[in-house]
Amino acid sequence: MKVTYNWLKDFVEIAISPSALSEKLTMAGIEVKAVVENSGDSVFEIEVTSNRPDWLSIAGLAREVSAITGKRLKRHPDASPVLAKSRQHTEYAIRIEDKTDCPVYTARIIEGVKVAPSPAWLKERLEMVGCRSVNNIVDITNYVLFEMGEPLHAFDADRLQGPCVAVRRARSAEKLVTIDGQERNLSPGVLVITDEKKPVALAGIMGGKDTEVTAATGTVLLEAAIFNPLIVRRGRQLLGIQSEASYRFERSIDWASVDAASLRASAMIIEIAGGKLVQAKRSGSLKRASRSIPLAVDKASRVLGTDITPRQARSMLSSLGFGVKAIGSKGLKVTPPSYRADVKEDVDLIEEIARISGYTKIPTTLPGFIVQEAAVGISDPVRSIKKILVSLGLDEVITHSIVNRGILDGLWRGEGEVLELENPLNKEQDVLRPTLVPSLLGCVAYNLRQKQESIAIFEIAKTYARSGARLSEEYALAIALCGEKKIWHSGGCIQDKPGLLHLKGVIESLFARLGITGYKLAWNEQESIALFQMGSAVLGTLRTLEPALLERFEIKNRGVFVAELAVTELLRHRRVSRRFIPLPRYPAMNRDVSVTVKDSVPAGTLKDAIVRHGGSLLEEAEIIDFYTGKQIENGFKNITFSCRYRSAERTLTEEEVNPVHRAVTEALVREFQARIR
Repeated sequence: MKVTYNWLKDFVEIAISPSALSEKLTMAGIEVKAVVENSGDSVFEIEVTSNRPDWLSIAGLAREVSAITGKRLKRHPDASPVLAKSRQHTEYAIRIEDKTDCPVYTARIIEGVKVAPSPAWLKERLEMVGCRSVNNIVDITNYVLFEMGEPLHAFDADRLQGPCVAVRRARSAEKLVTIDGQERNLSPGVLVITDEKKPVALAGIMGGKDTEVTAATGTVLLEAAIFNPLIVRRGRQLLGIQSEASYRFERSIDWASVDAASLRASAMIIEIAGGKLVQAKRSGSLKRASRSIPLAVDKASRVLGTDITPRQARSMLSSLGFGVKAIGSKGLKVTPPSYRADVKEDVDLIEEIARISGYTKIPTTLPGFIVQEAAVGISDPVRSIKKILVSLGLDEVITHSIVNRGILDGLWRGEGEVLELENPLNKEQDVLRPTLVPSLLGCVAYNLRQKQESIAIFEIAKTYARSGARLSEEYALAIALCGEKKIWHSGGCIQDKPGLLHLKGVIESLFARLGITGYKLAWNEQESIALFQMGSAVLGTLRTLEPALLERFEIKNRGVFVAELAVTELLRHRRVSRRFIPLPRYPAMNRDVSVTVKDSVPAGTLKDAIVRHGGSLLEEAEIIDFYTGKQIENGFKNITFSCRYRSAERTLTEEEVNPVHRAVTEALVREFQARIR
């Protein structure tokens, strides 16, 4: 929407500069995208939201300017051309097929007009707001459209067949050549204006070529109407047309402006093009039931965090055209004007008060909250998981829940059936995803195309499946690692490439922060997948994706490691209690044990045995080295554990530690046939 500074000044006395006005409008929610100087005037380009069609007119914007600046709106003289008698005039009838499609239609007949180029001032104003000048009659209808927001159309009345104007749905196979010279194939989804024989205009969209106003026109039929926004939108989409009229009709027209706009245009036509008004007819009623909204002013103060008095609220709402009556000492009864159909509840009124008083006047405060000891840090478990993963260096992604069935092959081994959409938007989005992994792979592929070398991402979202008549809708957590990261240190640079162990470490860190213990990591050789298990329950899976699967996503020569966890299971086994231990007062004593065992023996099992036989003196056991190679025979591996022994009561001696450590090594030999190195 474009509007000029001087045109606004016709409606309200503006005492501030265009740039200052631009700032005030934007801060009141009317975004001014640009202000351009043009021939001594300033043209504002305004972004109008779909719920505010009242801003699609100079009068509507002037009303906002008046409320924001505190300046009164100017009163314009009433435009009420007097009906004159005519011997030659034939009375036109108005026939509406369906009042739902067209609740109101008005027609004014003006005889004896002289079609000519528009005066310079009219032509200049229209061109400033991006409208091409045609002739004085057409320009006046466009001028009133921009000024009052009501689209008008002028027909050459002498070229209409029969003394009747009808509004109906188009018939199949009907055609109409519009004023742009294109022939349109019509259908019942399009609303048309017709004479006695054929369509002469697309209702609310565009006029027809055969009845347009030309230099030969002597009598004009001026149309002003209300058309169903949905019908106009569908018709415009079917025909592929966009116009200033349809843009406004789609967003609803102020019923109260129909007669006023028609009278204003009629008066301008008579003044500029001559002629006399010989008929004014209307079908349908312009009366609308008003509705009132109670507003408690103290609620407005509480919501906005600032003190608003009833007098201030009344003044601000009245300046926007609302009817306001007092209810008691702190209540108001507010009646929205006809052009504010978007205002339905008291919160809408509070928003208007915030806009006009100024968002900058609302104080910045932190929301209050009550801390409950048992709920510290766990009031939102899913958010806690996200925070942990972000702290571990991962980035959260959000992807679509609808995917292509074909990409699931090899990526989903779950139970049940995939949920298909009955009406998919396209063949690439036909099922609800039962797993998050394909979506993450799409993100990995996209980031690789953007030359991102290190990718560590996660998503927590719902997955969907069907098992018989039962539908499952469960939250899942998926993680994907790919690429390599440069780590700089004093000795140079290390290329850190993530692998399955990196991903395992991320998950184990997550488990540790959530207080999940007692789980096992089992390797499924047949399916090349690792399972995190808690008893018989599976917490999640861990795997390296095969190159054939990655090719499907155009990921080449890269390793991608993914994990998917059941959020419900994680939360079920999460332990929220925390036990804080004071810092150790006595030194620890470290002992390493290096063993050679068969490849089939899990490292975690060895560690469990060390912990079990280390007793109360063993504080921690961790793997510090792992090796397979020439010095180790095939089918075996070498693992080194560091065991830390400590007492909370005294400094340990060699005589106390050695027997315990000896019991640990003997247990490894006895239980796993380990060779001590």
